[in-house]
Amino acid sequence: MKIAAIQHDITWEDKDANFAHLRPLIAAAADKGARLVALPEMFATGFTMASTTFAEGHDGPSTQFLREQASSHDIWIGGSLVQRHPSVRLPYNQFVLAGPAGQIHRYAKMFPFTYHGEHEHYSAGTQSITVDVEGVRITPFICYDLRFADVFWERATQTDCFLVVASWPAPRRAHWRSLLTARAIENQAYVVGVNRVGDGDSVTYVGDSVVVDPTGETVADAGGKEQAILAEVDPTLVARTRAEFPFLADRRA
Repeated sequence: MKIAAIQHDITWEDKDANFAHLRPLIAAAADKGARLVALPEMFATGFTMASTTFAEGHDGPSTQFLREQASSHDIWIGGSLVQRHPSVRLPYNQFVLAGPAGQIHRYAKMFPFTYHGEHEHYSAGTQSITVDVEGVRITPFICYDLRFADVFWERATQTDCFLVVASWPAPRRAHWRSLLTARAIENQAYVVGVNRVGDGDSVTYVGDSVVVDPTGETVADAGGKEQAILAEVDPTLVARTRAEFPFLADRRA
């Protein structure tokens, strides 16, 4: 299956502007054969701490945008957004994955970025998910989750591809690249990291979206400019890599 990672500049806290900007980028990725299109963390607003201002219900404008794009292009598409939930005080930073037949899957970020105060504005999720997308088992995580190897380990044997959507800042770009590669190597799975570019709320983002294969080799790299990268994700390579070097069975709980 071909996956596209769209590395775009986000207009700060302006959903309509970001939807308009993304439409042709998504259409171009679909035209090139992408079956799954991934967008960065908080693709519609930027990494805002105005969570109650921009929070949406389960069928709010950002989710509707994903639904419409999935339906009109016959693809799967996902990114994170600010999601209100009736049973929690603060919204979630939630990844929403929309499918071409109206499917919706949601994952709430389990590790809010306390260094930036995210925990004061967003509730923490409690459970990871894995979704079968056209025969590829996809497990999504969001940005800061990347630093916590154990949650990746817990899903490794069920996962062909980890999808990490992010707003990862420029000063820690070496961490981003190193951790994405590490998660691929230690779990013998593809890792797709999707980051934004540009500036938002006085923070600079340099992209570095990549696709890393189960052996740790980078097979696509967006560098520092706005663009989409595409790569083939093959679950048979995951299975073969694990069969030839079967160390996952030796991992201690």
